[in-house]
Amino acid sequence: MRQQGILMPIASIPSAYGIGTFGKESYRFVDFLEKAGQTLWQILPLGPTGYGDSPYQTFSTFAGNPYFIDLEMLITDGLLTRKECDSYSFDGDTGSIDYEKIYYARFPLLRKAFERGYATIRVTDSYLGFEQNNAYWLEDYALYMAVKDSFGGVCYMEWPEDIRRRKKAALNRYRKELREEIDFYKFQQYLFFTQWSALKAYANERKIEIVGDIPIYVAFDSADTWADPRLFRMDRQGYPTAVAGCPPDYFSETGQLWGNPLYDWDYHKETGYDWWMKRFAHCYELYDVVRIDHFRGFDEYWAVPYGEPTAVNGEWLKGPGYELFATLKKRLGKKRIIAEDLGFMTDGVRKLVKRTGFPNMKILQFGFDSAGESEYLPHKYEHNCVVYTGTHDNDTTVGFIRQMCAKDLKFAKKYLHCKNDKKLCREMIRAGIASVADLCIIPMQDWLELDNKARINIPSTLGENWKWRMDPGALTDDLAKRIYKMTKLYGR
Repeated sequence: MRQQGILMPIASIPSAYGIGTFGKESYRFVDFLEKAGQTLWQILPLGPTGYGDSPYQTFSTFAGNPYFIDLEMLITDGLLTRKECDSYSFDGDTGSIDYEKIYYARFPLLRKAFERGYATIRVTDSYLGFEQNNAYWLEDYALYMAVKDSFGGVCYMEWPEDIRRRKKAALNRYRKELREEIDFYKFQQYLFFTQWSALKAYANERKIEIVGDIPIYVAFDSADTWADPRLFRMDRQGYPTAVAGCPPDYFSETGQLWGNPLYDWDYHKETGYDWWMKRFAHCYELYDVVRIDHFRGFDEYWAVPYGEPTAVNGEWLKGPGYELFATLKKRLGKKRIIAEDLGFMTDGVRKLVKRTGFPNMKILQFGFDSAGESEYLPHKYEHNCVVYTGTHDNDTTVGFIRQMCAKDLKFAKKYLHCKNDKKLCREMIRAGIASVADLCIIPMQDWLELDNKARINIPSTLGENWKWRMDPGALTDDLAKRIYKMTKLYGR
């Protein structure tokens, strides 16, 4: 089935309080998708972010980001007042997310909501069911965050030895001493999942499926690593022996040093990949389709010795291969997965993608070099793939076109039969939609024809990423009609 959708992070959706939420503007975006004839909404990971604000480095692979909890809904529920919310000014921040400002505003407001509502909510069937169904990760996450706060937010490796190593007496003591903080973090998760479930249901009712994004790795400073270090390659002191990244490629001359702990795949195999099955099952409660970031890491992964300043001096090691996905199919049934197989490709990765049957990704921007031999050009696609103009890690297409060399630009204009540079972005979108790819997903910035000021992320950099916010007036009827016409013209 030919489907089409839009890549739009939750954080980038307009809202009154500094960052996108699960509130009315997200519902309006779903309405826009329906009007534009789209059936897929791809988002970025929803986990709670920390230093660097990356949704690919979160404090938990299971928990949700409390920034996305909609304050307007809490006002409606009587848990906050508008005066309280408006006391934190976000005037002038419509085009960019100020994470520091949000950090100092959100949690005091959520605490007020907790103080007013938790005693009543905690005894409801809805809350008790949520707590019970998510106990396998919720208890550890809430305790981890409460302890982390008690030590000023430092990495768990800097905690006192007894709680860092999860000694039973220490766990019991901190659970008792930090009971209220633990409940506060559970309350946040309840609000997050309640609001997200309602938004997802609204989208599904309109035949729009959510494409979620799952990072292959978890963050070193996370509840996942602290709660069960056996899952990872750690030394006796609890430090990683090697960390994740990828070698030098299109995105970075020195590679990408992600710093995530690497999995102990022998241990995962011994446990029947139980943690992975729980992780995937959780994902399919949140999403309809799952895009696995850095899929090639399941075939081979780049291991960088702990302490290296860049990712250059690493080595390729074998991953679990097809066995993990055979286990997934056996345990959870056939699931819809998109394999992010970008970067340096090997025969092993190609074979794994083919054996799983998962559609892989084609990035149109990668196709337009003057040699004209790239596998990312639309005439070389097979049906079982997903075409994008670009991703969150790329330039916007307008930004990409403006930086093309003369030869590449000449080739692109010839290939797309377009003489006007200003129309090239639209013609690149058209090429993706018209291609034989079963799925086509276009970033919202490209439909809006925005330059690199709207770029989401520049890999291997810190400070200016994950900040773009869409203009509140961007979702016009004319744009919806234009998207709809092109979508239907090519049978999507």
